Amino acid sequence: MRSATASTGLRDPPRVLPHRPWSSRGVQPGSDRRTWQRYIALGDSFTEGLSDPDPAGGPDAFRGWADRLAGHLAAASPEGTVHHANLAIRGRLLAQVLAEQVPPALAAGPDLVSLVAGGNDLLRPGADPDRLAADLEAAVVRFREAGADVLLATGVDPRQTPIIRRTRGRVAVFNAHLWSIAARQGAVVLDQWGAAWVQDARMWDQGDRIHLTAEGHRRTALAAAAALGVPVAGDGTDWRTPLEPAPPRPTREVVAQEAAWVRGFVVPWIGRRLRGRSSGDGRAAKRPELVPVLASGTDQRVG
Repeated sequence: MRSATASTGLRDPPRVLPHRPWSSRGVQPGSDRRTWQRYIALGDSFTEGLSDPDPAGGPDAFRGWADRLAGHLAAASPEGTVHHANLAIRGRLLAQVLAEQVPPALAAGPDLVSLVAGGNDLLRPGADPDRLAADLEAAVVRFREAGADVLLATGVDPRQTPIIRRTRGRVAVFNAHLWSIAARQGAVVLDQWGAAWVQDARMWDQGDRIHLTAEGHRRTALAAAAALGVPVAGDGTDWRTPLEPAPPRPTREVVAQEAAWVRGFVVPWIGRRLRGRSSGDGRAAKRPELVPVLASGTDQRVG
């Protein structure tokens, strides 16, 4: 008879690190720290910040939720600053993130990392969410043993997006693993699957429908801060509240936008897969070194 470990594809049972119990105030397990000084973000285009233009950069420069979170961490720090690096690169698969980004991140000695990857894998037919989760957990263990707190994030429920909704089962299984990993290893999870506001099409770049707009990234950064227990001045509950309902769109407009999405995103994406190419080929991390980030002050609503 095969063991339970063998049936899930895990080579060895995951190591379990001690962590504190759930807080009555809703803050998830993890350390008792509420301020951090060395935050490194790892991942793919979601963490690189695509579709959230950086006003201080060029036409292909993006800010994103992780860089916005760094500003909130700085504001909560007694020193008013935090050292931040963002190693995320668009198009990266989980194995690439683990091989290329984890070693330099560990070497830099962070006290907080966000590790959000696997979404590009799950878009591919035949992706194994059990195997992906096992590989991700091994990296979480390494960071936790090095003394860093770890922030994970579930995938968004794709039920409203044509074609991509076919990945819903794989995403749900992977998300379930993330909560189990967090419970075993004392990590924190940013829950995007259960966020009602993120289902609003206006939170997404209509060119590709897989990257958040600036407003989506703004809300995600606030949600991440809340999950970590980081106070944000003026936060209130606005990031949790869905937008007012949008007026109905004419059928002709809907059909035209669907066709434009297939031509502009789906077909090129399939073409890159067939050629073995990625949108991140030849790209380097936008923030490869830890640099000081000052308190962001009030994070203004965009749009």
